[in-house]
Amino acid sequence: MNARSFKLSGIIGAAFTFLFGAELHFFYDQSGGHVLSVLFGAVNESTWEHIKIFIAPYVVWAILELAYLRPSFKAFVVGKVAGLYVIPIGIIALFYSYTAIVGTNYLWADILISLIVCALAQLVSQKVYSLGQDAARWFAPSLIALVLMAVMYFSFTAVPPKALLFRDPVTGNYGIPGSNPETSSIDNASLVYSQFSRLSLSCT
Repeated sequence: MNARSFKLSGIIGAAFTFLFGAELHFFYDQSGGHVLSVLFGAVNESTWEHIKIFIAPYVVWAILELAYLRPSFKAFVVGKVAGLYVIPIGIIALFYSYTAIVGTNYLWADILISLIVCALAQLVSQKVYSLGQDAARWFAPSLIALVLMAVMYFSFTAVPPKALLFRDPVTGNYGIPGSNPETSSIDNASLVYSQFSRLSLSCT
C-alpha cells in the first residue's frame, strides 16, 4: 500500500469522521426518534452520546480504507482499534479537563476538541499500523477490544449507567428521551427492542 495514499486517506478520514459525526448529532431530532437514530445518533446531550456519534463514521471510513487501499489486514485492524479508543479517551480527557479548569463548557471548545480527537484517532491508527509485524502481534487483543467497544456502543444508550458520563446536563435524564432517570434498565432495553420490532414489521 502506498504510504502517501494512506496518509492522505487519514486526513480525509479525519474530516469525514468529524463532519459525519456532526450530522449524526442532529439525526435523532431530525428523524423524529427513528430507531436508526437511536443506534447511531445522539439521543441526548450527555458526553457519551457525543462520543458515540464519531465512532460509527470512524468505523465506516476504516472499512472503506480496508476495501480500497488493501493494507496488511492484522496490522491495519490493530491500528484502527487503537485509533478507535482515542475517540472516547480523548474526548473524556480533554472535555472534563478544560471544564474543570474554567467551570463551564463552550460550544466552540467542544467542536475544537471533537476535531482534534478525530485527527488524533487517524494519526494514532497510522502510527500503529506503521509498526507492521510488531502491531500485528496485538491482533487477538485488538479483536477483544473491538468487541468490547461494540457492546458498549450498542448498550449504553438503551441501558446507560447512572454516571456523569451518561447524564444529560440539560434534562438530568439518562439514555433515550422519554425515559425517566429512575426507569429500570430492563424497561429502557425493552423500549429499544420495541422500536426494532416496529422497524422490522414495516420492512416486511
